[in-house]
Amino acid sequence: MGRRLVQNITSEYFEASSALHKRNRVMVYVEGYDDIPFWRSIFDEFETPERRFEVSTPARSDLAKGKKVVLQFAPQAGKNLILCVDSDFDYLFGELSSQSRVVNHTPYLLQTYTYAIENYLCYPPSLHSVCVRATKRDTHIFDFEEFMAEYSRIIYPVFLWYAYAARVDRPTIFTLADFRNTVKINFINVEDNGEDTLEWLGRQVSKRLKYLRSKHQKWLPEVEKFEAYLKERGVVPEDTHLYMQGHALLDNVVSTLVGTVCNALRKMAVGQILGSSRQGLPLNNELSSYNNALSDVDELLKTNTGFRSCPLFAKLREDIVRMLDN
Repeated sequence: MGRRLVQNITSEYFEASSALHKRNRVMVYVEGYDDIPFWRSIFDEFETPERRFEVSTPARSDLAKGKKVVLQFAPQAGKNLILCVDSDFDYLFGELSSQSRVVNHTPYLLQTYTYAIENYLCYPPSLHSVCVRATKRDTHIFDFEEFMAEYSRIIYPVFLWYAYAARVDRPTIFTLADFRNTVKINFINVEDNGEDTLEWLGRQVSKRLKYLRSKHQKWLPEVEKFEAYLKERGVVPEDTHLYMQGHALLDNVVSTLVGTVCNALRKMAVGQILGSSRQGLPLNNELSSYNNALSDVDELLKTNTGFRSCPLFAKLREDIVRMLDN
């Protein structure tokens, strides 16, 4: 689709089309298909008999998607055309780049404030509930909040390097692939709340940090200045998980973590069933009933809505309220 047609899709266009319906139609453009359920769950709260939201990827004949495509509509955004994007680093970068200025100052654009929607889906206080829904067993055997706070403190020094590399647009300083490999976890010991894993991770981070400081000594003062800047933006070490690359968090950390805890809970449930007085067919029926009630962990994580107590989500919600009140 040509630029002319992109320019013709405006808030006023959707406002005019609303005249054909009984309810005001507000179009919401998001980056991709996976973003639609997330933003739909948020706008559900604000839908009324008089106002209907329609969440979609941008209307383009070439079906192009992504953040840059959504941002093309920034000049046309308004009360009937709302844009929703992952912040990536744009919230943290503030006025430091042209794109971050657009993201932070377009009136009818909503950003996650976390790096991406995946950071919300992985919000630590919600992960126990995910395990309950997956295993149908409400037993606290792992402290997700304690683990993720310590995990965040450990990876914080290398997060600074990765974020700085993005800030100065020099990805070779610390590539995404290297960052992901440094902060991923491969195993979890549920019994010690992941203490062994965290000790192993600390050693991995220390090795990478030593390498970065040795290879890029000239950037050390700049990284330290950048850390001070991020603190002014509200970044604290124990919340690093909110600002790190979203898929690195979901795919390389939380999926392993929640999956391991769920496996332990399922074994506990099966053990309890096998230890019961039931025998023969009744026992098999009970095991079959339990197994049929189980849910896929990864699918539950994708639809997790337990992030609403997150302070950054409170900022996002305030933006929606202010936007709709204008």
